[in-house]
Amino acid sequence: MEPLIKLDKNSILGEEIFVEIFDQEDEIAKARMILSLTDRASELGVKGKFEELLKAYKKVDRENKRKEREKPITMLERWTNFDGPYDNMFCGAWLAGEDGIYAQNDSQIDSVACYHPILPVERMKNMETGEEQIKIAYKRNRIWNEIIVPKTMVTSASKIVALSGRGISVTSENAKLLVRYLSDVENMNDSHIKVQYSTSKLGWIGEQFIPYDTDIVFDGDQRFRQAYDSVSAHGNWKLWQSHILKLRKSGRVEIKFMMAASFASVLVSLLGGLPFIVDLWGETEGGKTVSLMVATSIWANPDESAYIGDFKTTEVALEAKADMLNHLPMVLDDTSKTSSRIRDNFEGIVYDLCSGKGKSRSNKDLGINRENRWKNCILTNGERPLNSYVSQGGAINRILEVECGEHVFKDPQETAETVKKNYGLAGKRYIEALKSLGVEEIRRIQKDFQTKLYDDEAMQKQSISLAILLTADKIATDCLFKDGQYITLEEAKSVLINKNDLSDNERCYHYLQDKIAMNGQRFDISTNAEQWGTLEDGYAIIYNQAFKELCKNGGFSDKAFLSWADRKNLIMTQGGRLTKVTRVNGDPKRCVVLKLNENVDQDGFRKLEEYEQEELPFK
Repeated sequence: MEPLIKLDKNSILGEEIFVEIFDQEDEIAKARMILSLTDRASELGVKGKFEELLKAYKKVDRENKRKEREKPITMLERWTNFDGPYDNMFCGAWLAGEDGIYAQNDSQIDSVACYHPILPVERMKNMETGEEQIKIAYKRNRIWNEIIVPKTMVTSASKIVALSGRGISVTSENAKLLVRYLSDVENMNDSHIKVQYSTSKLGWIGEQFIPYDTDIVFDGDQRFRQAYDSVSAHGNWKLWQSHILKLRKSGRVEIKFMMAASFASVLVSLLGGLPFIVDLWGETEGGKTVSLMVATSIWANPDESAYIGDFKTTEVALEAKADMLNHLPMVLDDTSKTSSRIRDNFEGIVYDLCSGKGKSRSNKDLGINRENRWKNCILTNGERPLNSYVSQGGAINRILEVECGEHVFKDPQETAETVKKNYGLAGKRYIEALKSLGVEEIRRIQKDFQTKLYDDEAMQKQSISLAILLTADKIATDCLFKDGQYITLEEAKSVLINKNDLSDNERCYHYLQDKIAMNGQRFDISTNAEQWGTLEDGYAIIYNQAFKELCKNGGFSDKAFLSWADRKNLIMTQGGRLTKVTRVNGDPKRCVVLKLNENVDQDGFRKLEEYEQEELPFK
């Protein structure tokens, strides 16, 4: 069909337009086409004529379908004959009635495919993967039931027998016939069976945002049906907005940070960022859980039994839920409540959640299951900072820590009740604002914040995540709240971690210094203890094996540390090797010779820079 803008008063009333309308198999696509053409006809001043012709074509289409149904039926051309809400379908050589489904061969009933009515009524096509599921209707005990199953289940005799557990009369004996019958009915009624688009994920699909933009159904993991259904609008927008404006006016940065993180979640994929965690930590009764509820209410029902989850689960379940949420924030309450599996691998969980990709897993057919993928923001809270559960810099670098002070909310009960009764009202408005701005403008805002946050001493991954969060805060403030209550750059920078504090090797150096200071007896031959080496002239001379064990116990790489320490001139080397042969108590040993104070030069004097940076009382 020509673009709408090119249609004139004559062409929009042409026969080819109406033929194309009624050639549409998808009823949703047909309805959208009719609406668009009606609007164009109205613009051209021929809306009445268009609607009159449309009515006539509909009448002809119904008559053609009626004649098709009333055609004389030969022995090998039959229709289903079921009592119930479903239209009869052409079934070819099959006899399909209230007493079951039977195959025919030379006018004789050959064998039974099923002992009760059954037929495919809807195809479901996943918008992300293109995979199909099929809705099967079946009648048992005079009651019609519906079940949605993967298409592959009803095309394989070995798999379809699993439907016996749902009450369908199928065994290994009649499985092949039932597969043939369902396949024949589906293919013979291809234009009659509705194609329903479905999704197992929330968030952006092209320029559309699920669940706001399309009339689709959820076909994902049933464990998360409740979370999916909770993403809906409920209550009064003005009530929610006025209460949030009051909270923002209080100046509590905890509220603004968690809300900005929730808004930022849908920007991560648009801006090419990686998933990151925003963790609110502090003493109990401060308002951490209510802050999470406020952030959740932007998109969904903040009740604990609806959208908000926790760590009392498995790694696989967390991956599956993150995949379903896709671009919406994943909210996990209380990091102290973890299952034993999560607790033993907390660092790995942080890496996995922030990688945006689940592990590759094989299936029983020796194939690879679809990988779980997501790009969002994860909101957590707890009495301890989340980075206290992890040690490696790579994991800490993916977390923005926000400390929660005392009594964030004057009346936490009022806030909790307000957001439980009014939720999901800001999300759609925010998405509309993003579409209005356009991706290029959003990227410009983010780059501007990134430039302002740039600091050689700060970790760049954290700066990128924080820039996305500030971008979300600015857009929400300008478009939804219009109160000027932005997160300031000073407040934002307070959550960034210094690069040296985060460096594994820097932390390893301080760890070794502490261990040496705490175990002086292990460097004194006169004491009866396991010896690690000796101390001489501001250096620790450590046996190779003792050094490796110290690094291992601290969770550090001895090779990576020695390479770094050599570049920083913190160790003595010999002949290109990072260790040195030296005498310990008269015996030559290959040891690590480590400088104990990085601010002392080779002659034992403090470096000039340290004096220059020291804050003197008379300045």
